[in-house]
Formats: sequence, structure tokens, C-alpha cells
Amino acid sequence: MFISLPLLSLLALPAIVLAAKDSPHQQLVKLAAENNGVINLDPKTFDLLTSPERDWSTSIHFTALDKKRKCGPCKEFNPSWMAVAKAWSKVARSERDSHFFATLDFENSHEIFKMMGVHSAPVVLNFPPAAGPRKSAKADFPITHDFSAGFDPQPLAEQLSAFTPVPIPFRAPIDWAKWGTVVFFILSGALSIRFLAPVLRNRWTWAAITVLTSLVMTSGYMFTRIRGMPTTAADGQWIAQGFQTQYGQETTVVATLYGLLSAAFLMLTLVAPLQTSPTRQRIQVYLWSGIVFVLFSILVSFFRVKNRGYPFKLFL
Repeated sequence: MFISLPLLSLLALPAIVLAAKDSPHQQLVKLAAENNGVINLDPKTFDLLTSPERDWSTSIHFTALDKKRKCGPCKEFNPSWMAVAKAWSKVARSERDSHFFATLDFENSHEIFKMMGVHSAPVVLNFPPAAGPRKSAKADFPITHDFSAGFDPQPLAEQLSAFTPVPIPFRAPIDWAKWGTVVFFILSGALSIRFLAPVLRNRWTWAAITVLTSLVMTSGYMFTRIRGMPTTAADGQWIAQGFQTQYGQETTVVATLYGLLSAAFLMLTLVAPLQTSPTRQRIQVYLWSGIVFVLFSILVSFFRVKNRGYPFKLFL
């Protein structure tokens, strides 16, 4: 009895299909290669990846990236997850194909989130191998990733390396924005020095800085800073009673009064004598002397309010 060649081909077709079908491991390798080292899971591929007969390990990222979920942490963590997975895809094939990175979005499989007891996102579960030379006694119990180090990719890669055959070769990319900012400020500073050099070399510039610093310090700035005094009281009162207390607002008022008094004395002793007109000189002497008396009167009145019982006053 002879069988025709077409009939033999039909009989051999199932065997050819079976031979051509990839193994679960080969399917996972292809899925990872299609998406920069990350397998996008659904219920079918999740069961395939977490098969009880697996001789590979896997890290699964449970997330909710859909806009309607409004998961800010999910969007913040996802770039770090993708960066670490991409770094793992550059490892030699012999080690790379022994560990898989995968992402399971809540929209694709609500039931798996419920089955695994995942009630928030993002969450990373690590599944050790259940068979083969790397078989773990705790293969049935996934290990949850600890986010105490934050969402940065560097600590993520270091912690996940405990589950991979070899350490994940992650290197943080160069922060061009940071370096660009540094270069910009350096160049801006260099150009500024060129134009500000005459000002910085002027003795009056440093005299003004010294005087202003002295005024602020002698007005009680360090007193209020060291003791952590508020600017004003809770009821809006800005003058503290007694010698051992002072509000921040008092420092501003006293420094301003001291500054105005200093300016008035400078005008009286430096500017008024230079006037060539006797009338103009006389007016300036009267003017600045009057300002000095008024400012001193305000200062003494302020002191009387702060220290009740002080018996002296000038005008006010």
C-alpha cells in the first residue's frame, strides 16, 4: 500500500507546527526584546512569566499609568523602571535571558492585582526561580521591593541586583541640564566681574557694605536669629517688652533709625561745610540738625515703649 506525497505532507503538518512553536522561555525572550527589555503583561503572559516550572527569575512592576487613575507616583517611578530594564538588556545573553523585567498595568488585569494582594501602585514584586540551578526555596513567595530609598534608578538597580544572575550595569546618564546651568553661571560670573571690578575696587562700596552690616548687627539681628524670635507677636504687636526679648520687626525699625541718623550726621559734617553760599549752608545746618533731633526723639520714644518706666523723652 502506497501513500501519496501530498498525504504524507498533511500527516506531518502537526509535527512541523509543534516543532516551530517557541518554548515559554523563548517567547519571553522575544517579548522582552520587542520593548527595550520590558515585557508588557496581560493575564496570559503573567501566567507564562510566573510559571511554577520557571528556571528564570523576574521582577514585575505593578502600576496604573492611565490618566484617569491620576497616579502621580506611578508616572514618577516609571522612567526609572524603564532605565534599569534597558540597562539589563545590555547584559550578555547568557545572563540576560535568566531574568526578566515586566510591567503590569491595572487597566490590563484587575484580577491579578487582587490575586497578588496589590492595593496600591507602584509596587515591584521579585519572583525567584522555581527550578534549575538558581532554584529558590522561597520561589512561591514574591519579594516586595522596598521604596525607602526613593524612586531614583540607581538605588533601584542596586536592590534588584540581589535577584539577577549578575549585577545590573546601570550608570546614571549625564545631567546635561545641570552642567549647562553650572557653565552658564560660571560664564555669567566671569563677565560680571569684568564690569563690576571698578565697583568692587571702590573703597566707598566696601565702606557702605561695612556700615550697613554694622547697623544690622548692632540693631539685634543675631539676637533674634539665635533665639528664633518671630517677626511679630501673634496679636500683631511688634515691640517686645523688656531688655531680654526682641521681635524681628524691631531689628528693622532700629536699623533704619540708626541709618537715617548716620546719614543726617554725615550730611551735617561733610556736605554742609562744602556749601559756598552762606545762606544755603545755614539752611542745611538747620535742616539736618532738625532731622537729627526728630530722629533721636523717635528713638527715645521707641525705647520708652519697650522699657516702660523710662523717665526721659526728647520731643515725643
